[in-house]
Amino acid sequence: MAKKPTSIFICQNCHARYPKWTGRCDQCGEWNSLEEEASTPTPSKAQPGKRGTGLKTTRLDGTAAPPPRLNTSMAELNRVLGGGLVPGSVVLVGGDPGIGKSTLMLQMTCALAKAHHNVLYVSGEEAIDQIRLRAQRLELDKDPKALDQLDLAASINVNDIATTLEENRSLHVVVIDSIQTMWLESVASAPGSVSQVRNCAFELIRLAKTLGFALILIGHVTKEGALAGPRVLEHMVDAVLYFEGDRGHQFRILRAAKNRFGATDEIGVFAMTDTGLREVPNPSALFLAERHGNIAGSAVFAGLEGTRPILLEVQVLLSAKSSDGAPRRAVLGWDSSRLSMILAVLEARCGLKLGSMDVHLNITGGLKINEPAADLAVAAALISAATGQPTAPHEAYFGEIGLSGEVRQVSQTAVRLKEISKLGFKQAVIPRHVGTATARPKGPATLTIAETGHLSDLVRRFSPAAGS
Repeated sequence: MAKKPTSIFICQNCHARYPKWTGRCDQCGEWNSLEEEASTPTPSKAQPGKRGTGLKTTRLDGTAAPPPRLNTSMAELNRVLGGGLVPGSVVLVGGDPGIGKSTLMLQMTCALAKAHHNVLYVSGEEAIDQIRLRAQRLELDKDPKALDQLDLAASINVNDIATTLEENRSLHVVVIDSIQTMWLESVASAPGSVSQVRNCAFELIRLAKTLGFALILIGHVTKEGALAGPRVLEHMVDAVLYFEGDRGHQFRILRAAKNRFGATDEIGVFAMTDTGLREVPNPSALFLAERHGNIAGSAVFAGLEGTRPILLEVQVLLSAKSSDGAPRRAVLGWDSSRLSMILAVLEARCGLKLGSMDVHLNITGGLKINEPAADLAVAAALISAATGQPTAPHEAYFGEIGLSGEVRQVSQTAVRLKEISKLGFKQAVIPRHVGTATARPKGPATLTIAETGHLSDLVRRFSPAAGS
């Protein structure tokens, strides 16, 4: 006789499994994160002597055409996806609540419908009237071509959704908003639990692969910024996109964390307006639009996001340490540990006593910088704030700093220099070229290149003698 399914308790944070309920998860330390779910019976062992079907193999040296793409009519979204949506692919889009995920998907589906693609938008969080109100606010309902081939539905029942998809085999794109609200009758747990998310996603992905439509799943994120639900969800899909941004800024960044059909280091830049998301084809000019020159503590960094160069302003403010504790390090948009390292190098190698001061660092525009090439621009802003000497308004910086104070070379120097010249800057402060493995960087004729080999050379650029 088969054993009856027993209950198990699964942590909703780290997905650890326990035979009984406990108040605290021993794996991740979270309190009250265990939820009861029905355990799946162990499958019976295979019959002795029973063999499977042989696999059909092929050679590696065959030819394969690139996958076809559906143009989303949004250049920034196409860039992140690698050229557009691939039929039969599954894309998972995550982001903070209210950041604009549903707005982005609604604008995309209307653009696809206008381009004569059959689209289905299924919402498990909003009613049809709420979606219509958003479309009116975004002025998407004024174009009848965008409405003819866009169907809306409000449901959380995956069985009903699956029946609809199997009956309508002419669909090109399906959007599920969101996967955490979906529910399967055969799974004995509440929507949003680990079992429900995993099984609902598996059923929808199976339909996408079988019927050939592109599936987009909108996902919630935890307070740490990771996608909610089982980690296996990210392995099941073909692409994982994060929609990032600060509600205090108008800019939104779409970043790929996984992409089986394109690069994972591309970003798309959008601006949130009263009529929805607007693409930003030249983010450098927009990030520097409100920059005021001749102010100490400011430096321009020539960064790189994927294949796209971006110029940003690094701002630093130094103040005397309060008498009631350790000096404060307030950092927005950058790694606080790298700031501590640069402060230590400036003090140990260059004699600048900044360790006892409060340091406030901000990357303007709300963009988060991860590459070490920003070290030189941060050091320039720190030295400028410490000496009271502003950086030149026509100057940009990039380079990595080592613990001995040396300025190390970074990748894609020519692309950065081209962007610096394109924005009207006259001089670039870059690492000194060393060795013969790579050619000496050559920028445009209108751009002067100042090579810096050590951080002390940068400090001398801000001395009163250098300024005069």
